[in-house]
Amino acid sequence: MNRSFQLDCPLPQLDFDRIILGHGSGGILTHKLLDQGIFKILDNKWLRDQHDGAFLHLNGPTAFTTDSFVVSPTFFPGGNIGDLAVNGTVNDLAMCGAVPRYLSLGFILEEGLMMDELWEILLAIRQACTDAGVEVVTGDTKVVEKGKGDKIFINTTGLGLVHPQAAIHHSHVQAGDKILVSGHVATHGIAIMSVRQGLEFETDIVSDTTNLNHLVTGLLDAFGTQLRFLRDPTRGGVATVLNEIARQTRLGVSLEQTAIPVLEQVDSACEMLGLDPLYVANEGIFLAFVAADAADAALAQLQNQEKGRFAAIIGEVTTDHPGQVVLRSRIGGRRIVGMLPGEQLPRIC
Repeated sequence: MNRSFQLDCPLPQLDFDRIILGHGSGGILTHKLLDQGIFKILDNKWLRDQHDGAFLHLNGPTAFTTDSFVVSPTFFPGGNIGDLAVNGTVNDLAMCGAVPRYLSLGFILEEGLMMDELWEILLAIRQACTDAGVEVVTGDTKVVEKGKGDKIFINTTGLGLVHPQAAIHHSHVQAGDKILVSGHVATHGIAIMSVRQGLEFETDIVSDTTNLNHLVTGLLDAFGTQLRFLRDPTRGGVATVLNEIARQTRLGVSLEQTAIPVLEQVDSACEMLGLDPLYVANEGIFLAFVAADAADAALAQLQNQEKGRFAAIIGEVTTDHPGQVVLRSRIGGRRIVGMLPGEQLPRIC
């Protein structure tokens, strides 16, 4: 089990080393768990009110998203379900062209969850919020009987103000637009699979989970409406996102296999497991459809940032083969990249 965070906030004296049903009763144990744990670690002025909700002031167009996280295993190389939940929600807002501001956080805890694991998840949440510049302003905690959950499930809701120069929508995609990917493909899904299946590789494969909002805000500042569409290719991977856009726009997508960045060890793992990297889940990259005359500058800006240094232009939008994604392979042949026909990597987010 990967345990990436040190417990720099000591476990409080809660009388139990693991979650019991009483922690969800609403009584003394619940209040100890909240007051000495969740509220203490995620402390801010909204949580201190301990109200049923939060009073917020948002001026202007607002993006709103919600997500649930059920990843198995809960801890994986490069992160855990806590930072994954924050980053995933922040990134969904960023893909709308919004600047994330506030999150809600709902926990479903299974009876028997070790308290130190919960603390480590909370610390990961705190760090991820700090890195992304967001705050948890409200939430909820429930406990279910052992066997009726899988350690911990997390539900999040996010709010953010839409960037004043953003006009992100698939209807804005045009023939000739270039398709950028901000980093290596398929890393997160293979990192999860390596732990789940007990696979060992010569080098560690670490999840790419991270926030993307700062990268996106920089692009919007510089390129505005030349940034046509954004999407993070999580479940279903890059192929699924591109197929969705091709179908929605009735335009075609042409990809160059040699341009798609994949870590060598991830590519080898995919080959060994019989997986196509284009269908494997990601949690720390995004796809951007960019006007052709801005694509090179957008790529250079991404590559000048730590999180975007492996960005690449991987294809373009075309009037050929409308509604389809066509890949030119390394040897020059062409094949249709269809929608994922079934479940490839269960429980990756």
